[in-house]
Amino acid sequence: MKKLFLIIGAPGSGKTTDASIIAKNDKNITHYSTGDLLREEVAKKSELGQLIDSFISKGNLVPLDVVVNTIVSALKEAPTQVVIIDGYPRSVEQMLEFDKVLKAQEEVRLEAVIEVVVSEEVARQRVLGRSRGEDDNEEVFNNRMKVYIEPLQEIQDFYAKKNLHFKIDGERSIDEIVKDISKLIEEILKLDE
Repeated sequence: MKKLFLIIGAPGSGKTTDASIIAKNDKNITHYSTGDLLREEVAKKSELGQLIDSFISKGNLVPLDVVVNTIVSALKEAPTQVVIIDGYPRSVEQMLEFDKVLKAQEEVRLEAVIEVVVSEEVARQRVLGRSRGEDDNEEVFNNRMKVYIEPLQEIQDFYAKKNLHFKIDGERSIDEIVKDISKLIEEILKLDE
């Protein structure tokens, strides 16, 4: 049985960096980001990959069920028992579809949804301070923040009811955050033994 940890957080919360450092430090953990999974599937030229490509190549959003199936098939094939996915779910629809698909199978179990919490101000400073591309401007940041915050309460409540929602203070050094997330993952895995 694969054990899945989801890491969510605002743009600039550092969730991708945290997740990749954790996976790099622990060879028993695999880290995926949703975008990478979709691109990998396309590169494999599998049936699913061709379907994904038919949407991406036209600039369209990949349908929800396709994204969820891509994630679940990647999880099942992951080289380790423990998998971290960052930045997912991003909407209530994604969360509900993912929950439905996970319930319908027995190979992957969601262990926790870890939220890296930062204030909007800190997130803004980090994103606008790094300015890596055109999307790192005030207007785009505000939109990304809005998209993140709108479903957040419902996502928090949904996972809290299942005792799967945990918060980590993301306004500290990367080392401290990574240490806390790693410790939390370890503790949850110990409960499973």
